[in-house]
Amino acid sequence: MMIIGGPSSQLLAGRVAGLMGEDLALCDYRHFPDGEAYTQILSDLDEEVAVIQSTPTDRDIIYLLQLLDICKDSRVSLVIPYFGYARQDKIFQPGEPLTARAVAQALNPFLEAGRVFTVNIHAPSVLDHFSSPARNLDATLLLADKIRDLDLRDPVIISPDKGAVRMARSAAEHLGAEYDYLEKTRHSGSEVSMAPKEIQVNGRDLVICDDMIATGETMATAIALLRRQGARRVYLAAVHPVLTGSAILKLYRSGVEAILATDTLDRGVSTISVAPLIAETLRS
Repeated sequence: MMIIGGPSSQLLAGRVAGLMGEDLALCDYRHFPDGEAYTQILSDLDEEVAVIQSTPTDRDIIYLLQLLDICKDSRVSLVIPYFGYARQDKIFQPGEPLTARAVAQALNPFLEAGRVFTVNIHAPSVLDHFSSPARNLDATLLLADKIRDLDLRDPVIISPDKGAVRMARSAAEHLGAEYDYLEKTRHSGSEVSMAPKEIQVNGRDLVICDDMIATGETMATAIALLRRQGARRVYLAAVHPVLTGSAILKLYRSGVEAILATDTLDRGVSTISVAPLIAETLRS
C-alpha cells in the first residue's frame, strides 16, 4: 500500500508511512495565480493506496478531489482525519444545503471499491452519506494517555456540555478519574454562570475534553469561570485543534495551563499523534 499525504496532512501521512513501513508518495501542491489548485503525484502509484487529507478549508477539499481523480485506477482507502463541514449536518432553515452530505457525495464516485475513515468526526451521521464502507476512529484514549503523563492532583475530566459527555466519560474511565459536564445557568439577559453539574472543583486539577477547539470563545469562558471556582489548574484536551483567529491567545489569557491536541491538524499544540491509530486501522 502506498501512502499519499494531502497538503494539510503531510506530517501525519509521513508518520503513518513510517509506522507501516510503506512508501510515501512524492507530491507537488501549488496554486495558479488565479487561485486554482494544482496537484501532481510524482511517484508511480500502487494498486492499493491510502490517501490521508484533512479538509479544514475549501481548497483542501479541491486538493482531495484532485488526489482521488489521480488515484481513480487504484483501490483507495481514504482517511479524512479532520472532516471539514461536519458541523453542517442538518438543515435548520428553508433553502439551506446539507453541506456535509454534499461533500461526502462529491467524494463517492472515486470510492466505489474503497473505504473511508474519519477521526472523531463531529457528527457521525455524516458517514451515512458515503456509498462505500465508512468508519469513525476514536482518538480519545490517545488524549487520555497524554493526560496521564501530566501528574494531576485529584483530577476531574470535564465535558463542555452534556452532549459531549461521552468523550469525557471514556477518558475518565481509562484514567480511573471522575468526570462531569458543564451546566449553564442563565440568571438574566446578560448574566450566565457555568459550573460542573455534580462535582466540586475547588483545589483539583481539571481537564476540559472535547472533539475540537475552534474560536476558543466558549472554552476561554469556561476556563476563567472554573479558575474563579477554585480549580487548581485547568487543561484543555481536544482531538482537532482548529484554533481560528486569536483562539490560543484567548485560551491562555483565560488561565489555561496547557492545550493538548492531536495532529489531525498540524498546529503548534499538536503533541499527540493519531498515526498509530490510523496505521493499525489500515493494516486491518
